[in-house]
Amino acid sequence: MATYAVNPDAVAHARKLIDARQYVLDSDWGENQPDAEAQNAYLDQHSWADYAAWHLGLTEGANEETKARHAFVYGDFRRVHRSGLIACVYRASEWRHKKVELAAHDLLQRLDAVAGIS
Repeated sequence: MATYAVNPDAVAHARKLIDARQYVLDSDWGENQPDAEAQNAYLDQHSWADYAAWHLGLTEGANEETKARHAFVYGDFRRVHRSGLIACVYRASEWRHKKVELAAHDLLQRLDAVAGIS
């Protein structure tokens, strides 16, 4: 099983988006998670660093400028999705990637606080 490091640039990017209220509270993550076509379209217009900022995990040992390097996407390349953060918490917990799980959990708590969800 792959191992992941927390992507600090993605955490900072998510915090910035949350603080700017660039989030979606209610969405079906299965419908909104960027598919391969959306990822490719984003990469056609943006850098790998921009792409990486949307992924909370970095696959250890994977080549830098590859999709395989980036894991745990939390948004749709425009906004943070609460359902995306929940999916990151769930998947990281399921696969025992504790640091990514905690980073996603902290972002979820921040989003809920900013959005006034108690």
